[in-house]
Amino acid sequence: QVQLLESGGGSVQTGGSLRLACAASGSTFSFQVMGWYRRAPGKQRELVAIISSGGSTTYANSVKGRFTISRDNAKRTVYLQMNSLKPEDTAVYYCYLYPDLWGQGTQVTVSS
Repeated sequence: QVQLLESGGGSVQTGGSLRLACAASGSTFSFQVMGWYRRAPGKQRELVAIISSGGSTTYANSVKGRFTISRDNAKRTVYLQMNSLKPEDTAVYYCYLYPDLWGQGTQVTVSS
């Protein structure tokens, strides 16, 4: 059974950076779309970024130019590099593996 384990959340000030990582167990990692979603307090979960097995990426408009998603198939890990963080980026960030597997979430807090 595939499981996802996230790491890298934390607290930073506006303009800071964080790098999230999501390690996947199991053998199907290389062939699946993966991504990051987030849920801010009082809001619905929203897409942040996704990456295909071939490396094609899609980003939410709100993070374009600041966040970068990448994957290392050999390490079965997907990353989210977050730069120029803003208070509105504060949320619980969830790793996603197509079609319906989710990580436990990691908190990102950006203070002004």
